[in-house]
Amino acid sequence: MSVPSVLVHRDAELLAKAVAARLIVGLVDAQAAKGSAHVVLTGGGMGIATLAEVAATTAHAAVEWPRLDVWWGDERFLPSGDPERNETGARAALLDRVDLDPARVHVMRGPDSGLSAGESAERYAEELRRAARPEDHGPVPSFDIVLLGIGPDGHVASLFPEMPALYEERPVAAVHGAPKPPPTRITMTLPTLNAARQVWVIAAGEEKAGAVRLALQDTGHFQIPAAGVRGRSRTLFLLDRAAASKIPPGLGRPASP
Repeated sequence: MSVPSVLVHRDAELLAKAVAARLIVGLVDAQAAKGSAHVVLTGGGMGIATLAEVAATTAHAAVEWPRLDVWWGDERFLPSGDPERNETGARAALLDRVDLDPARVHVMRGPDSGLSAGESAERYAEELRRAARPEDHGPVPSFDIVLLGIGPDGHVASLFPEMPALYEERPVAAVHGAPKPPPTRITMTLPTLNAARQVWVIAAGEEKAGAVRLALQDTGHFQIPAAGVRGRSRTLFLLDRAAASKIPPGLGRPASP
């Protein structure tokens, strides 16, 4: 697992633009090397703002969208089209604006599918297994980039502090009794997220600063789940100045004026 690097941007708006540019380059590079790419999306304010910035720049035409597999790190167990679903926000911000192959957009199913949360998690795990190749050396694809937000409590995806899902070894788990609504969710587990080549944790705002500091200090992942996510080749904490305000001096490198 890689040692985290920290890049600090001036504010949340510039952070979203910078992450969008970095994402486009990362996907283009992955497709040039392998012919296709796998990305794992996140929701939340910064996750959706980043996707909107991808859509807003003409540079997004450099990505061969039909050769991209899109996954989600987690999803609220709500019906399709619900505005609180990460999928709904991602489609409005970017996915419905580019030429994706619908068969390569891998959605976590909600209750309108007729599946329980546990069954939906199992179905998603099976979808991951089918997408994995021998060179991935595991039950899930070696994602090229995983995007993650971080909560003020240090949660990532729907892996909340001191909850059973943190001990899961299965690729995907149902979460019941989440401390923020809705209480039922589906999430990739730590082994799945850590199969990625690169993990990017994106955070803006002073309310995230304490969690960012603890995540970078390798606090136990049962207390601070973000401390347990690391890419195999690279881990980036992409922050605005407010979110970086409590990290140790010298750890964060300014990424822009």
